Parts: sequence; structure tokens; C-alpha cells
Amino acid sequence: MTLTIKGKLTQKLTKETVEGKNGKTYDKMTFVIDTGDQYNPNIAFGLFGDKTALVDNIAIGQEIEVSFNLSSREHQGKWYTQADCWKVTKIGSEQPNDDLPFG
Repeated sequence: MTLTIKGKLTQKLTKETVEGKNGKTYDKMTFVIDTGDQYNPNIAFGLFGDKTALVDNIAIGQEIEVSFNLSSREHQGKWYTQADCWKVTKIGSEQPNDDLPFG
């Protein structure tokens, strides 16, 4: 399932190197956006491998659009959901506003 959401980048957590079940290591990073919604506006997204560079050149406070996949898995009778980001696009004032009427 692929989804997109817009919001302001509020946090970039420190990159970590973690070891997978197969013994290979990979980079992992989390970032947070504020969607501006009244309830539960903050959403954390995971980045893995070379995707950790997606937010390197994006400043805190920048408006962005995040493309992500949701996945859930069960572990010992409990379910965990994860939002994995695969694309980040800066939103700037030079882009057209889709809310404006045509004509």
C-alpha cells in the first residue's frame, strides 16, 4: 500500500547502524513531520539503507510531501505498524496551488 501525506519536517533523529537477522548491517533513521491536523498531527517515518539520505538536505520547518508504505507484523500476539518512507519532495511557493480555480 502506497500513501502520501504533507507536513512540516520537525525532527531528524540520529542515523543508526543496526544488524539484521542475517548478520548484515544497514543504516536506519527516523524523521517526524507535523501534518497540522487537530488530533495526532505528528507522524514518524522510517528510512532504511541508502534512503536515509532523503532528508539530509531538508531543513527543519520545511514543508514536504512524504510517499510511504504502511506495514504491520505480529510478534508474540501483539501487532506493530510501521510507516516506511521511500520518497520525500520539498514543497515550495513556486509550485502551483491546486486550490486555485481555472480560467
